[in-house]
Formats: sequence, C-alpha cells, structure tokens
Amino acid sequence: MPAGDSRLVAAVRERDAAAVGELLAAGADPDALGEDGLPLLCAAVASYDVPVAEALVAGGADPYRRLPDGSTPLLRAVDGGCVAGVAALLDGTGPAVDAAARTELLDRARRWHETGTEAELRRRTGASEPVVRVQVRDENYFQDYEQFTLGGVTVREGHGEILTDLEARFGLRTPFDELVGRALASPGPEHADWWGPMYVLSRREDDETWESAAALRAHADPLPRLLAAEVLKAIADGGFMAETRPYEQRALEIFRSWAVEEEDPSVLCAVLNGLADHDTPEAEAVGLSFLAHPDPDVRCMVPRTLMLSDRLLVTPVALDAVLTLARDEDADVRKVAGAWLAEYPDNTPEIADALASLLEHEDQMARIWAVYGLARCDDPRCVAGERLIGPVDPEEWPDTWMLDGVRRYEERLRDGTARAL
Repeated sequence: MPAGDSRLVAAVRERDAAAVGELLAAGADPDALGEDGLPLLCAAVASYDVPVAEALVAGGADPYRRLPDGSTPLLRAVDGGCVAGVAALLDGTGPAVDAAARTELLDRARRWHETGTEAELRRRTGASEPVVRVQVRDENYFQDYEQFTLGGVTVREGHGEILTDLEARFGLRTPFDELVGRALASPGPEHADWWGPMYVLSRREDDETWESAAALRAHADPLPRLLAAEVLKAIADGGFMAETRPYEQRALEIFRSWAVEEEDPSVLCAVLNGLADHDTPEAEAVGLSFLAHPDPDVRCMVPRTLMLSDRLLVTPVALDAVLTLARDEDADVRKVAGAWLAEYPDNTPEIADALASLLEHEDQMARIWAVYGLARCDDPRCVAGERLIGPVDPEEWPDTWMLDGVRRYEERLRDGTARAL
C-alpha cells in the first residue's frame, strides 16, 4: 500500500476529516482499501463519521462502487439508517443517479422502514439474542435516533426519513397521508422520522397540501395537530428571503382562531409560534391573552408574539406584560422576557431594573442578554454584571456583538454620548 494511502487509512480511523481532505488533495487514492479489504468510505459509513465520508466523496470516492457482497457504500449507508450519512454520499455525487440505482436505493430504504428496524436486523443477522438499544443524537441534523445493535451489526432507526428524502430527491410526490403516517409513527418531534415528512410537506406550497394540513387541526390526537401547525407555519413562511408569501394571510387567520381553542400546551406553543410571524395588532392581542397561562412553555411564547421589528406594534400594554414575565416564577420565562427587554429601544428605569434582576440567572445566555440590555440602556450595572457571565467559549461566539456591549458603553461614557436613565 502506498505511503499516502497508509496515512489515509490512519486518518479515517482517527476520524480526522481535515487530514483526509489534505491527503486526498496530495494524491492519495480516495477508493483505497482499509484493513478489512473494503473501501475506506465503508469504514466512514459504518462509524457514522459524516465529515470523513463527505471528505472522501469530495475527493473522488465512489459511493456506487459494487462490493463483493453485492452492496455499495451508499446502500450500506441506507442500511445504517443515518439520514446525514446518506445525504453526504448523495450530495457529493451530484443530481445524476441512474434509474437502476434509484430503484435499488428506494427498495432498500422501504424494506427497512416497512419491516421495522429490529425485525429487519434480525432477518439479516439471524441473531436471536436481545437487541441492545441506545438513544443517540445526530449533531449534523440535530435529530434523535434509536440505535440498535444485534449480532455485531449496528443500525439507526432513520429509514423512514431516508425513504422520504430519497423520494423527494428523485422527484416522487409521496401522498400526504403516507407522509403524515410516517411522521406520526416516529417517537415524536425530535426524531429523524418526524422531520423528514414535515420538511417535505412544508416545501409543497399548494392548496392541496395546505387544506390537508389544515384539516388535521380538528384531529382528536394532539400529535397530528402539532404536525399540522408546523407544516402550515413553514408553508406560510414561503422559504428564506421569499419575495411573496401567498399563504401568509391564511396563516394569520387560522392561527388566530386556533390559538383561542387549542388546549394542548405543546400544540398551542406551535400555533403561537406561527402567529408570531405576523406583525399585526391582532397577533399581539392573542399573545397577550396567554400572559397568565398555567403552562410556562406557553408563557414563554408570549414575547414572541409581541414583535419588536415594527416599533409601532410595541404598545405600553405589551411592555408591561413582558415586565411582568421578567418576574415570573419560571426561570425559562424570565430568560425569554429578558431577551425581549434587552432589544427594547427605550432605556426606562423599569426595563433596566428588570434586566438587572436577571444578572444572576442560572442560565448563562440569560445573563448575557441582561448585560447586553443594560449596556444598551447605558446602565452602569452592566460593568459588574459582565463579571457574572462566566467563561464564554469563543468558538460558539464568532460574532461578539452582544459580548462587546459593555465595551461600547464604556466608549460612550468616555466620549460623553451615554444616555442618562
């Protein structure tokens, strides 16, 4: 094995994506075989190492290379059940996937999904011992999976979303009810199989999808209602930086009436989140009606409905409501209120005192918002408050605008432009 390939094997084993990229750029073979005699891409797939898999494919590794057992690295990624892993291999090879490969991939994902992860794993391994299950988090997509290990084989339960993603990539329009069924069969909104159908449906900006989702509002089970609220909000948003949003007014109407009658707190939060996209007095009035709601998550949503993007919508009543929430018994509610107050354009003593009360909040982000807001108010308490923030990871704060608030306040003091409370 050439020296470059040996170093590449070591870099893949050590999960060093940067080194993999450098070695490939220097001429290492992207289809080099590992110690098990399989292409290194298979090792990255088996270990769910998405960055290394991406680097290998970008460097020329072939996801469709036929292996001795008849599989390919891409089929093995489908078997593994990791959505990000499959996407990494597909995204790196461009849109052209021949018909035979598409059929093979769809059939593989569909079999896992319809048979069930544990049942298919038992069929493939022939093992009879108890399966080992653990919960894992995919930090690439911020999704949860249940991971199964049996007979020395490990797979993740993300085949439903993989199937959904493949169908969308290949231009297939999966029926609404089928996508909803896949989402509702998942453990819940944090699971990979929930987000795939929700995302696909949210991209369908048509009356058929809108009306089908809106009809779920009357469902007796809160989970379909939650899915409906999230899909309707996404359709109404119309995509990032969209110039036109044809469903925006319809969303305001449905969310405004829905909020009044919704009893499940989780669904109500989703509905209020959709309502918060509308900078209207009607949305503000509905939000204010939940100021004393017994569920703290719902109270957390109230400031979201009292938008600051248009100063005219922030009424004295709204400000008083958020000041009340800043004294809430729940720490998360106080944190959300503090973030809202920190952006408020006026520097009144009441706002400054509310922010100062959050300087020793248990959550660091709440303390950061409090210091930032006090600095914006030119309140000298921000200087002592800055010392209460604690160590901040600079990698998590590439934009230090909020953290530099005290420095800017001190500059205003020196040049005499600070505003007196």
